Amino acid sequence: MRKTATIRDVAREAGVSVAVVSRVLNDTGPVAAHTRAKVVEVIERLAYRPREAARELQGGGTSTIGLVLADLTNPFFARLADRVVWEARARGVHVILLTTQEDPYLEAASIDTLVGRSVSAVIATPTGGNVDKWKRLTELGVSVVFVDREIDELDGIDVVTIDNRSSSAAATQHLIDLGHERIAFISGPLTTSTGRDRVAAFRDTMAEAGLAVDDELVHAIPFRGDAGSDAVGTLLHLPAPPTGLIIGNTAQVRSALRRLKQSGIDMPGRLSVVAFDDNPWTELVSPPLTVVRQPIDMLALHSVELAVGRAKGHLSEGPRHADVAAEFVRRSSTSAPAPSS
Repeated sequence: MRKTATIRDVAREAGVSVAVVSRVLNDTGPVAAHTRAKVVEVIERLAYRPREAARELQGGGTSTIGLVLADLTNPFFARLADRVVWEARARGVHVILLTTQEDPYLEAASIDTLVGRSVSAVIATPTGGNVDKWKRLTELGVSVVFVDREIDELDGIDVVTIDNRSSSAAATQHLIDLGHERIAFISGPLTTSTGRDRVAAFRDTMAEAGLAVDDELVHAIPFRGDAGSDAVGTLLHLPAPPTGLIIGNTAQVRSALRRLKQSGIDMPGRLSVVAFDDNPWTELVSPPLTVVRQPIDMLALHSVELAVGRAKGHLSEGPRHADVAAEFVRRSSTSAPAPSS
C-alpha cells in the first residue's frame, strides 16, 4: 500500500519549508504566486490530505465544503449560494465560497485554491472547461457535485439540475399552442449543458409540431454583459421578426426586457415572452411574466445532501443524477399572436 503523504513530504518535494506549506493550506500568510502554484502542484501529485480534514471526515464531525459558482451578480446564483450555505450550516458544515465570473482561468485557480484548503467536497457550477482539473480533484478524494450544469466528459460526477429539456419543451409548446409559428430563443453559451439542452429541446419541439426553425431566431449568448439587449435588438430588426420569444438565459432576462421596454414593444400584443427566471419582480412588471420557475431550494438541498453524503461515505458507489422538476407559470406576457395586417 502506498504510504500516505505528510506535510513534510510536500515541503521537501516543493523545496520549501513546512511553514510555507502550512500558509498555503490555511491561507494564513503571504506566499509568492509561483511558490503557491508549486506547492499546490505537489499537494495534488502526492494526494496529500491534512490529518485534521481526514479526522473530520472519518469521525463524522464538522467539515468544510467548497462552493464554486459562476456569477454572483446573477440573482439565480446569489440565491443558490444563500440556500447552499443554509443547508450546509444545518448539517454543521462550513462553506468556502468562490466565484469564477464565467472565466475558465478563474475556475482553474479556484480549484487549486480548494485543493490547498483541503475541503472534503465541492459543489460547483462548471464553466465547461478544466476537465483535467476536475478529474484530478476527484482523484484526490474530494467529492464533487455539479449543480445547474454538467460536463459530458465527466460522467462519473454527481449532478443536480433542473430538467432543462422538459422545461424548454414546455415553454416552446406553450407558445405553439397559442398559435405562434415564428418563435425566437435566446440561450446561454452552447459550451454549457444548460445552453445545449434548452436549445435542443426547443428545436425538437418545433420539429414535432411541423414548424421550421429559422437559425436567425436562435441566439446563444454569454451570461455576462449586455448581450441580451443586443440579441433582442437584432430580432426586432429582422424583416420578419418573431411573434414569440423564449429567454432561456437567466442572466440576460433583465437586459432583454429592458431593450423591449426601450423599443416600445407591445407585450404580448406584438411579442409574447417566456423567461427562465423566478425573481419576485417577474410578477410585478407590466405585464407579469410567464416564466419557468427554477426550484432553487431543491437544487441546494440535493446538492448539499450529495456532497456531504459522499464526503462521509454514506452513499453507494456510482454517480447520481438528480433532475429537479421546474414549474411553468403562465401569466400575462403571452397570448395568441395578433392577426396579420
